[in-house]
Amino acid sequence: MSHIEGGAERWHAVRVRPQASPDAVLAALFAAGSQGVQQEAGGTLLTHFPPGTDVDAVRAGIDAADAGADVEVSVAEAVDWTEAWKDRVRAHPLGDLTVAPPWLAHRSDPLRTIVIEPGMAFGTGEHPTTRGVVRLMQRLLRPGDVVADLGAGSAVLSIAAAKLGARRVAAIELDEEAIGNAEENVARNGVADRVTVIHGHAADLLPLAAPVRVVLANIISSVLTELLPTVAGALTSDGEAVLSGILAEERAHMSAVIEAQGFRVTAEDHEDIWWSASIARA
Repeated sequence: MSHIEGGAERWHAVRVRPQASPDAVLAALFAAGSQGVQQEAGGTLLTHFPPGTDVDAVRAGIDAADAGADVEVSVAEAVDWTEAWKDRVRAHPLGDLTVAPPWLAHRSDPLRTIVIEPGMAFGTGEHPTTRGVVRLMQRLLRPGDVVADLGAGSAVLSIAAAKLGARRVAAIELDEEAIGNAEENVARNGVADRVTVIHGHAADLLPLAAPVRVVLANIISSVLTELLPTVAGALTSDGEAVLSGILAEERAHMSAVIEAQGFRVTAEDHEDIWWSASIARA
């Protein structure tokens, strides 16, 4: 369902509530020309496009990425959205770490701050699933750990692992367009000696990175289900994983899937409509 109002000389505000794949919708928005996307309450994505934008083409791109997404396009207030969107991006204190955009990073301890330039991938700390993983990983990650980050996106979780003391992190990402942003973030945070960004399928690359003591996976539940056997095969005997991208309403189902794969839930994180969990072998 879409609602469009006219206004050839005004910016267009585009709100999207994804149905199946927030990552795919986000990629579609950036492909259409978005310069920044805000995560609103309930999982809605908000962005703005300049006058003259073909909003029907934007909507078609969203529909192609997620046919069930709810899209609303309206006339935006008359401000410079090329800069104003930055006012909507916040720094996020998460336990011992803070995730912040470059223009807010000076406000916190640089050794405990993950500086992320908002770009073509999730991972600015604006999404509850990112925050859930960062909170949970601090309970289980040990200095010297070898870590694999599946669906790394901006590499925020890989950078967090390195700042928490991981010795080596494989940041695995399928979306080729996200790789450059991830590599820039890794360099910006001074962890390139420990974090390697790798383009490809997690199912293919995780066994090559094994053995790892910690797996981080912020991916939709259907993909997590497919990957769990691979995760089990890659973890050390005392290995643990943090899973996110799971809707709260899927908790019971995913808990059963986790148990069926020989794991147990050791800790949980709830925020908004999302559920994240750390797991270990039963």
